[in-house]
Amino acid sequence: MAIEPGDVVILKSGGQPMTVAAVDEDNVECLWLGEEGELFRESIPSIALSAFADTIDEDDDLDVEDEDDKEEEHGEADPDSADADEDQQSKGKRRTA
Repeated sequence: MAIEPGDVVILKSGGQPMTVAAVDEDNVECLWLGEEGELFRESIPSIALSAFADTIDEDDDLDVEDEDDKEEEHGEADPDSADADEDQQSKGKRRTA
């Protein structure tokens, strides 16, 4: 695998994505942000890394759908909103009666 500065890599064992800062014969200098925003820089053996894009299945949809989108696609309605619609209809009937 040819890793170049600017590539995004990940440890083969897992973890978060890291940006390649420099590459030498056997090691790759990587940068990443910690959970609290601190910047880490470490030299990691290239054999322990894989390209981050290689770890994502191309068939995976990375877009996140919210529940409303799913309901619209499947023709399902929110039970609470259905009750609200029924209440509105029954109020309308009472007014006209």
